[in-house]
Amino acid sequence: MTKNPLRSRPTEWLVTAPSFLWLLLFFAIPAVIVLAFTFHGHTANGGVGDWSLSTWRELVDPDYPAIVWNTLRLSFEVTVWCIVLALPCAYAIARMNKRWRAIVAGSIMLPFWTSFVVRVFAWKTMLHPDGWLQACYLTFLQVREWLFDWLPGFLQNALVFVGFASRAPVDPASSTILDSEAAVVLVSVYSFLPFAIMPIYTAAEKFDFALLEAARDLGAKSFYAFRKIFVPGIRQGIVSAVLMVFIPAIGSYVIPQMLGGTNCILIGNKIFMRAMQNRNIPHASALATLMAVSVLVPLALAMWWKARQNARDRRRLEAETARLTVTQGGAA
Repeated sequence: MTKNPLRSRPTEWLVTAPSFLWLLLFFAIPAVIVLAFTFHGHTANGGVGDWSLSTWRELVDPDYPAIVWNTLRLSFEVTVWCIVLALPCAYAIARMNKRWRAIVAGSIMLPFWTSFVVRVFAWKTMLHPDGWLQACYLTFLQVREWLFDWLPGFLQNALVFVGFASRAPVDPASSTILDSEAAVVLVSVYSFLPFAIMPIYTAAEKFDFALLEAARDLGAKSFYAFRKIFVPGIRQGIVSAVLMVFIPAIGSYVIPQMLGGTNCILIGNKIFMRAMQNRNIPHASALATLMAVSVLVPLALAMWWKARQNARDRRRLEAETARLTVTQGGAA
């Protein structure tokens, strides 16, 4: 008689029960409540009205597609910068002496000992129009404008269309880094960079660096070995880092509110305005649902990509095993 595996592991169910209960109470039930609010109207005194689809009809606003696009675009830009900066940093920490790894990794998390709002206020002071960061920002804009003029016309149009460039000339009087998208990206990268470094470092710590030395002995350049051997070897850590940066970047509210000004309204700011200023809870719930969908779609794509990679590796291993079996059989 086959033993029921569900009854043979009561200890595992007992251990995982608190996690499931936590997710049920603080994630699943609140998500269902927020979704239910979206199918209600709102009252004049800020309450929740009767069942209605009026909230979803109100979302047909010409401003919302631009807000959602800007949120996704800035979140993607922040994620790319964090991964680009986290890869060499995690690589360097993993190659350190074991005595220094914990110290350096701990120092990366040291800013979290300070209040997040205090750190954003500090950045707001540093980004003052008379500061040295403003001078660096103007230089960056001038270099970007010079490079933009050298690009082909179709590429210029594409960059302008997606919002990564502008045809307007650089005006030092109005081109301030404070109250701009550049400030939001800069401080977001500073805030979320540790979330990218730590999972990549965890994966890099388990990587066999003898593979890089063997590749260099066979004639590969250092960057080529880094790109072709090290990066694929820690791709699980990179996927985790992307998710840990992209998801909070989408829902970020404090940084755009304090540093973005009126020119950088993201979906998190819009939710705050609807919930706190307009007292329209159903509308804020609908926007929160829209933001959750924006998070779940890339998460589902990442899981699909991971499953595809695992299936590809499994097929490759099976084909290699079958080839070796045939070769050994022919030799015998």
